Amino acid sequence: MPRPPGHGPGYEVKRQEIIDKAAALFAKQGYAATGIAELGEVVGLAKGALYYYIGSKENLLVEIQDRVLGPLLTSARRIAALDEDPVLRLRLLSETLLGNILERLDHIWVYEHDYRHLRGANRSRLLRQRREFEKIVLDLLVAAMETGALRQLDPRLAMLQFLNLHNHTYQWARPGGGWDAAFLSREYCATLIAGFCADGYDVAGLEKRLADFRSHACH
Repeated sequence: MPRPPGHGPGYEVKRQEIIDKAAALFAKQGYAATGIAELGEVVGLAKGALYYYIGSKENLLVEIQDRVLGPLLTSARRIAALDEDPVLRLRLLSETLLGNILERLDHIWVYEHDYRHLRGANRSRLLRQRREFEKIVLDLLVAAMETGALRQLDPRLAMLQFLNLHNHTYQWARPGGGWDAAFLSREYCATLIAGFCADGYDVAGLEKRLADFRSHACH
């Protein structure tokens, strides 16, 4: 939700603080179970003042969803457009997705559990964004099959396996845990690619190709 005309930078700072605290509260007890008065107590604002910053309770849910999907889709589109082999792009996408999850665990919880409370255009936009991300994953998997790196699979089932392995991480990950996105992506992709690959594909060489890509990208 853009800043209304005439509001200074302090308005946006406060609004972002409200979104942060709302995400933590919704993740703890659920969107439906959290009243606007309770949220106001947490952020130290009366009901009228809270609405001044957020417009409506549903707007908070929209903002939380956008914090998840906005950066993720931006990165996913960039990765999909790279002139690199599709398996490498899947590995890059995997690490980006996991980084997004680990960075905002409370937001991810709300994203996964409470999106059904969105209505009308808000819900349609969210579902459209989700479908776009799913298609990026599916298209990369199909491209990897076409190059012969992966065996012929049901593309939708392969996409669901990829997403399910990654998306459930939020259920057990903890802030500051010992496994970062790079480590988890390496392990997840080793498992997935080993299961998906065609005979003779060099699974072990994927990490070397990733390191080479990053080395060249830095120059």
